[in-house]
Amino acid sequence: MSQEQSVRVSPGWQMLTISVVSLVGGGFLFVLGIAMEHWLPAVLGVGSIVAAIVMFAGFIALQPNEAVVLLLFGEYRGSLRESGFYWANPFFTKKKISLRLRNMEGQKLKVNDKQGNPIEIATVIVWRVQDTAQATFDVDDYTQYVNMQSETAVRHLANSYAYDHGEENELTLRSGVDEVSATLKNELAARLDKAGVVVEEARITHLAYAPEIAGVMLRRQQADAIIAARQKIVHGAVSMVEMALKELSERQVVEFDPDRKAAMVSNLLVVLCGERDAQPVISMGTSAG
Repeated sequence: MSQEQSVRVSPGWQMLTISVVSLVGGGFLFVLGIAMEHWLPAVLGVGSIVAAIVMFAGFIALQPNEAVVLLLFGEYRGSLRESGFYWANPFFTKKKISLRLRNMEGQKLKVNDKQGNPIEIATVIVWRVQDTAQATFDVDDYTQYVNMQSETAVRHLANSYAYDHGEENELTLRSGVDEVSATLKNELAARLDKAGVVVEEARITHLAYAPEIAGVMLRRQQADAIIAARQKIVHGAVSMVEMALKELSERQVVEFDPDRKAAMVSNLLVVLCGERDAQPVISMGTSAG
C-alpha cells in the first residue's frame, strides 16, 4: 500500500519575482543583442526567456482543504497539503485532490433482509480523503471505489438483520437504527481504508418493505398492534376486577357466593374489555304477586 509523504517546495512569491525578472531581463538582452548585432546577448536573452517560461509552469496555488500529488516522470515524490502559493520543480506532474467532506446519497436498493423479505434501503455517507497517495495510486478511481464499496456494504448490512420481526431481543433494522448505522460505518471504514478514505458518518435515510409485500406486512403490523393492545387491556381489566372484588369483600359491602362472583367477574370483564360503552341495567327488584 502506498503511503503519503511530504515534499519540499519553495515560496511562490519569491520564485515569481525571479521569473518576472528573468523574463524582463531576457527580453532586454534579446533586444539589446539585436540592436548591437551581437549574437551572444541575443542568445542569452532567449535562454533567459525560455527559462522564465519553464519556471512559470512550476507554480502551485492551493486552497484550504486541498492537496496536490507530485510525480516526477512517473515516480511519486510527495504531497502538499498546506494552502498557499508555492513553486516546485516545473517537470513535476501535478494532480490536485479535494480534502473536503463529501456526501454520497445512495440510491434506493432492493435487497432481502435476514429473513428473506424484500425491502428497500437507502443510506447517506459522509467521507473524505485522508491519504492522498493511497487515493491516487492504490485504486483506479477512488470516487467510483467509494460508490461501489458503499453499495456492497449496504447490501451486506441488510442481509445481516431482520427488518422488524427478529428473534427475541434481536436487533433489527427498525429497532436499532443507531446501532445498525454504527455497524455500517465500521464496515465502510474497513473497506475504504485501502483507498485512503475515512468515513465520518453513515446513516440510513430510507427503510421500507418492497411494494409487492408492503400491503401484507402492513396488515401484519396492524394485527400485532391489535394483539398487543388487547393483551394490555385484558391485563388491566383483570387487575381492576381483582381490586374491585377485594375492596367489596374487605368492606363487606356485599357477600358473593361462587355463582354471583363468577357473574360479577364476567360482567366487569365485558364492561372493561368491550369496545363500546356499556349500557347499565338497573334492577328495581321483584314485584309481589
